Amino acid sequence: MFINDVEQCQWIRQRFETPGVMKFTNEEKRTLLARLVRSMRFEDFLARKWSSEKRFGLEGCEVMIPALKTVIDKSSEMGIENVILGMPHRGRLNVLANVIRKELEQIFCQFDPKLEAADEGSGDVKYHLGMYHERINRATNRNITLSLVANPSHLEAVDPVVQGKTKAEQFYRGDTEGKKVMSILVHGDAAFAGQGVVYETFHLSDLPSYTTNGTVHIVVNNQIGFTTDPRMARSSHYPTDVARVVNAPIFHVNADDPEAVIYVCSVAAEWRNTFNKDVVVDLVCYRRRGHNEMDEPMFTQPLMYKQIHKQMPVLKKYADKLIAEGTVTLQEFEEEIDKYDRICEEAYTRSKDEKILHIRHWLDSPWPGFFNVDGEPKSMTYPTTGIAEDILVHIGNVASSVPLKDFKIHGGLSRILKSRVEMVKNRIVDWALAEYMTFGSLLKEGIHVRLSGQDVERGTFSHRHHVLHDQEVDRRTCVPMNHLWPDQAPYTVCNSSLSEYGVLGFELGFAMASPNALVCWEAQFGDFHNTAQCIIDQFISSGQTKWVRHNGIVLLLPHGMEGMGPEHSSARPERFLQMSNDDSDAYPEFSDDFEVAQLYDCNWIVVNCSTPANFFHVLRRQIQLPFRKPLIIFTPKSLLRHPEAKSSFDDMVTGTSFRRVIPEEGAASQAPRDVKRLIFCTGKVFYDLIKERKNQDLDKQVAITRVEQISPFPFDLIKQEVEKYPEAELIWCQEEHKNMGYYDYISPRFLTVSQARPIWYVGRDPAAAPATGNKNAHLVSLKKFLDTAFNLKAFDGKTF
Repeated sequence: MFINDVEQCQWIRQRFETPGVMKFTNEEKRTLLARLVRSMRFEDFLARKWSSEKRFGLEGCEVMIPALKTVIDKSSEMGIENVILGMPHRGRLNVLANVIRKELEQIFCQFDPKLEAADEGSGDVKYHLGMYHERINRATNRNITLSLVANPSHLEAVDPVVQGKTKAEQFYRGDTEGKKVMSILVHGDAAFAGQGVVYETFHLSDLPSYTTNGTVHIVVNNQIGFTTDPRMARSSHYPTDVARVVNAPIFHVNADDPEAVIYVCSVAAEWRNTFNKDVVVDLVCYRRRGHNEMDEPMFTQPLMYKQIHKQMPVLKKYADKLIAEGTVTLQEFEEEIDKYDRICEEAYTRSKDEKILHIRHWLDSPWPGFFNVDGEPKSMTYPTTGIAEDILVHIGNVASSVPLKDFKIHGGLSRILKSRVEMVKNRIVDWALAEYMTFGSLLKEGIHVRLSGQDVERGTFSHRHHVLHDQEVDRRTCVPMNHLWPDQAPYTVCNSSLSEYGVLGFELGFAMASPNALVCWEAQFGDFHNTAQCIIDQFISSGQTKWVRHNGIVLLLPHGMEGMGPEHSSARPERFLQMSNDDSDAYPEFSDDFEVAQLYDCNWIVVNCSTPANFFHVLRRQIQLPFRKPLIIFTPKSLLRHPEAKSSFDDMVTGTSFRRVIPEEGAASQAPRDVKRLIFCTGKVFYDLIKERKNQDLDKQVAITRVEQISPFPFDLIKQEVEKYPEAELIWCQEEHKNMGYYDYISPRFLTVSQARPIWYVGRDPAAAPATGNKNAHLVSLKKFLDTAFNLKAFDGKTF
């Protein structure tokens, strides 16, 4: 009754208030019974064979399997070819077996205690793994692709990931109305009500650049969390009330009435196809066992579980009903059970022959053809990332223009475009123009570019202006990037909802669908990624290790200490570096392909570029690499307009590439044995250092080297720099506090490279907050550490 659309309300009334509308043929009833048999006997089989193993079974909501199959059958009938599922752990193995149709022996061999994973990575528990399968849908005799996305124990974290992957599949197929690709999300009642990312995901459902044209949500409503009653777990009457925020219809149905469930699921699929909007099916059920098979629910819900123990299983209830009405005989029912039990037993026997688990069988997003060329693995090399000067000029000219006629832009924007014209004439770029050229050059090469986040169209710092707005015609906009070449790939730039967790998850899912796209998420300020930490920890940092899933997502995190306060300064580099998997104590073997080998072995790449050209190259390298890794970039704020932070076209043309380390190139490098101090740094502080060095006239005595790629650590290039200045004291200078930033990461790695030569810390003292909000305090601390950096007696007589 909360839906404020007469047509939609009438549509629902017709399907529920028309007498006799819920009718099933005998064949449909027999199919439903067979699906219930498979659902229940699968759980019984696991319980018999592995009674002491956790499996998060579906007992109490076995009807979920026929429910999912009904949504898929009905959707296939209406033209859907690809279904992407996300779900928590409860019932996952059953879904893999009976909905996706994964080989039972592959599931059973996961229970083998002597299992050895044959493939890279640590793997994950069996009820977190995903699957991708193309098969014939028997109900419609049409091809269908089913994908179950791997997920962590953070129950609803997978929701936006599924939506992003679905959106990407729709985008690459040109399926603008979601008639070919759809998503289904399964939830638990406590998580659906309690996890904020559910709300964030619902709010993406109707946004132009994020809509998947309707999702079918199925809530397994156990009426209890782990041990928590609903009265303690939520303030709303129903766990599904959060869906009312987008006026999604919510159908509550008794999971012990299989025919009602099937009817409702059929209506839900039809609703999604008709209105392209979300719909929720609330399966009101129970959990026959505890939270897992080892748990004792009687500790906390004694009266509830006394009732549950008396409850007749849904399969017996429904079988008795069909036998009584003559739809099936007892013998036919028992034969159906025996048939499936035999299937399980035969698969169990075969699983014993599976000496090694092939984790790649559990991939949820295969990229056919990407890792191999003509059946052979790709070469571990990549071409240089520079491009021809005429292409740079062409992109620069378009970036400085308004491609549409009679389009009136803001006066301030006219000045920005004129300044771009001047830069192109002088063959230099600032940060915004370098980004423009990166994206534009990739579009020319057929690479789709997607940039998403809060305020990314203009840019938080008013530097980007990728979407121009007509000052006199409402909603008339122009994206010059889409007017570069007639046959270019599309460019998507889209302001997101004010969400980090949900939107970053969405973009991660989008990047999962294809390796031939540059997918970037930009935080409003780098500090704000902390509300998306769950996606970073569970998917981005560890996804390849757990699920053999490559992902090339790029995080753009504005970072820099500028007196702007503790929530507008630090993108928390220390967190990313702590989670990097390169070994600080292992002295590497250097080879010609050391850079690529390091990148292949790492879990992600962390950079802080000090020049627009290096930013240009690292983004292009992201696509040129023969594999995909997440890329974390600490982007600047004040450097966006710093007169020194500009690059020449000479640093971007054909033959140039990303510089992991930018060594000293001034006077100090000409006489390295005379250099008293070698300062290593990264990012914006470099410009503070060179200004102070000039003020103190120490250009010959102090060398300054920039570490642009922090992780994986460029051992080879750092070793060259250290050896070049044999008499110099080694300093690490950072603007972040000592307990933050890069020092704890780089210090042991420098020791590994420089052996007996210590590297001293110069920067701000340890602190609890990442930055001060007082401009004067900021300048005082800046002056203090710059004085220390250039006081050549500061460390005399001290021991390391």
